[in-house]
Amino acid sequence: MTPTPSPTPTPSATAPDTPLRRTLGERRIGLVAWRLLVLQAAHPAVAAGMGRYSTYRNHPWRRIEHTMDSGRRLFFAGPEDRQREIARLERTHRRIRGTDDAGRPYTAEDPEVRAWVMVTLYEAMTAMGDLSGDPLGPAERDTLYAEFKQVCEDLGIPAEVLPATAADVPAYIDRNVREVLEFGAVARHLLFDTLREAPAPRRLGRLRPAWPVLRVAVSAVLTGLTIADLPPAWHTRFGTPRTRTAAALSWTLHHGARQIMTRLPDHLRYRSHHADDRRRAPAPLPRPRTADSRPARLEAFFRQVLDQTGDGRVDSADLQAMVHNVCWQLELPVEREDRLYAAFETWWKQLCGAMDADGDGGVECAEFVSAMLKGVDGDPGYLDRGLAPAMRALFRAADTDASGHLCADEYRTLFGGSRVHPAELNDGFRQLDADGDGRISEEEFTAAFTDFFTARTDTVAGAALLGRP
Repeated sequence: MTPTPSPTPTPSATAPDTPLRRTLGERRIGLVAWRLLVLQAAHPAVAAGMGRYSTYRNHPWRRIEHTMDSGRRLFFAGPEDRQREIARLERTHRRIRGTDDAGRPYTAEDPEVRAWVMVTLYEAMTAMGDLSGDPLGPAERDTLYAEFKQVCEDLGIPAEVLPATAADVPAYIDRNVREVLEFGAVARHLLFDTLREAPAPRRLGRLRPAWPVLRVAVSAVLTGLTIADLPPAWHTRFGTPRTRTAAALSWTLHHGARQIMTRLPDHLRYRSHHADDRRRAPAPLPRPRTADSRPARLEAFFRQVLDQTGDGRVDSADLQAMVHNVCWQLELPVEREDRLYAAFETWWKQLCGAMDADGDGGVECAEFVSAMLKGVDGDPGYLDRGLAPAMRALFRAADTDASGHLCADEYRTLFGGSRVHPAELNDGFRQLDADGDGRISEEEFTAAFTDFFTARTDTVAGAALLGRP
């Protein structure tokens, strides 16, 4: 349902070396990526898990980065990295379970659900050729599917829940579309709203100010393309007709991309699977001058950090998503991962007990800001009973060498991501390193979080936790 050491590079620095890697590595696979996501999210169990646990609404680019990183390690890395990724996915999936809005139980460990997620990925690879006018032949499909099934076997997906051969995949897709899928809220949001609401991607550079206009056009094109490219059974069942305009858009993009990409040299045709950190540092923003900066800072913390699922409220699933993101970055062993989840669950119970004024099991932004200010102003030990234990557990998880300190690399691994630029991470590390010894102690770390919630101005080191104030 969710879809670090760097992944092992492919044997060739340019063209991947197997049919599966070549197909997934080609840049035009992006043209069928949203179609893939919509098909996956239309499965009721996937939709329930995404709606409850996924950060795709509030952090779409981070979610995409994690998915791509997972795919790189499953399909492009060596055996050791692949096994680490499989273990990480297993730890994640065992926590994704519950009951959906219709009262149906779901779990990310369901073999048939996992099979659907994986087979739609294979089907997307073949659809790329079909839609571009260059379909794979039967022998090519057999070779590709055999390699794909090996990855499924490594993931522990039973062979009996997968189509037996490549020739059986179209009927499998058609049957699931007609009998299992539901065009519910999550799939509709992915199709119509996700890009229209998404924040500017980090790599947009100087075009960032134009993103509110650009995303309207990008969203319209992607929606039209995705609807046009969905299987015929989808249109029959859910009444999303493939209009002539959408069909023309699909033909133009897919055929045009094939004509262009197949003429490019390999280093341009295929994606690189190495990290690229060549980013331009953003200009520093002016520090706000207010009598008490805490309300704005707490609101930013609620929206950027706590509300992981982006639905405007926080519940236990949001804190689980926070821990999942940390565990993803740090690749913790299961016992340390469990300790971190337990510490954040304790913090959640404190938040919910003090802030859930209407008793609905969640906390709204206004409830969070008001109760947090009341707590820190009226009770000196308020943070010590929830936030501080969680932050100490976070520190110890990030302290991968058990030295009792975070070095700059450990700090960057913990706080790095799509939202924070490396220059800001370096600046934040220097500010938290109160004694200037080139490392951050546990006390410096927890003191910074305490300052973030208690300091009335943005001049303290902890104010830089979310980047430059």
